Amino acid sequence: MERRAKGANLAPMLQRKRSHAFGSALLGGAIVAVAGLLALATGLVSTGGGSTTTSSGVVAASGTTSPAAAVTSDEGGGNTINQIYKADANGVAFIESKVAEGVASGSGVVLDDEGHVLTNNHVVEGGEEISVSLEEGGEMYRAEVVGTEPNKDLALLKVEAPASKLHPLKLGDSDEMEVGDPVVAIGNPFDLKRTVTSGIVSALQREIQAPDGVTIDHVIQTDAAINPGNSGGPLINAAGEVIGINSQIATGGEGSDGSVGIGFAIPINTAKEEIAQLESGTASEHGYLGISGATITPELAQAFSLPVESGVLVQQVEEGGPAAAAGIRGATTAATVEGTEFGLGGDILTAVDGEPIASTEDLVEKISDAHAGETVELTVVREGQTASVSVQLAERPATSAG
Repeated sequence: MERRAKGANLAPMLQRKRSHAFGSALLGGAIVAVAGLLALATGLVSTGGGSTTTSSGVVAASGTTSPAAAVTSDEGGGNTINQIYKADANGVAFIESKVAEGVASGSGVVLDDEGHVLTNNHVVEGGEEISVSLEEGGEMYRAEVVGTEPNKDLALLKVEAPASKLHPLKLGDSDEMEVGDPVVAIGNPFDLKRTVTSGIVSALQREIQAPDGVTIDHVIQTDAAINPGNSGGPLINAAGEVIGINSQIATGGEGSDGSVGIGFAIPINTAKEEIAQLESGTASEHGYLGISGATITPELAQAFSLPVESGVLVQQVEEGGPAAAAGIRGATTAATVEGTEFGLGGDILTAVDGEPIASTEDLVEKISDAHAGETVELTVVREGQTASVSVQLAERPATSAG
């Protein structure tokens, strides 16, 4: 799967602003007010570091069925942008999160009449106080974070607002989307509340990385203009149903700001898998291995005379971590290929629970899919010999991203 456009700057839509400033530096899909750029890393970090379909309704975070948010056009071929906006705009929340650097802002999707709002984790991460507005120019209501899923860049909020102010949106089936299907984005780019843009599904099955470095797959690419402040807002199909949560944009590289027609939305089916756990507070801690690694390519294998042509070459093992406890070994020497230094002499990981891994991304995904306390079997190649090593995963330390 293609992960990103060559030369593009792909980042969560995060912007921070001073209270007196309107324009701020573009980092990704939320808005934040600061002087200068606040870097938000999206590169892969240390390794140690199903879908739900609905027909007439969707079980939202509260367990109730959300009503359909849009009307059907007389032509029977979907809704106009105007119809979608009129039906869905009131279900798009404006979110402000006070952080150390200023105020971060983004968008959210109202899920039910109990006040549950779905957004991106990077919109509210580190927020000391979170406020939500449910109408343009309307009152800001206090909100609490019910749960977060950093690996999917999702967060669930609970807003203390009257039911009369809450207009739940219907969640669609992102698996039904096809390239070329029309879509609409509604959000709050650059604090311009309730902005609507339109486009099509440009591609499917893209991969992006959450800010913590974990790969999010099955991502929807769109040319509907999304900018800082759209983060957490809905990508909507012609029936007025939410089929994605706008999360990242490609800005075309250094020196280019704002939308260039390449945006990415987390599929709503991915979000559906998380909402119930986030609401109940039963979301399990993702597994943590405690290593850093390098992807083995055929070229790297040939250059270093490695015994395998794919897998992960262990670079470092965190002292006291799960991998160290299981006896996994890190590099003992180093070599440089085309300006890049690699650690050599460490173990090579080729499979997790019998499933082959071809890259560090594969390893991160499989370890993250497991839970803290769970035991996984790693296939390890050491000094030409292959063995199976049992590792009991731990909770990820607060200071580690992988």
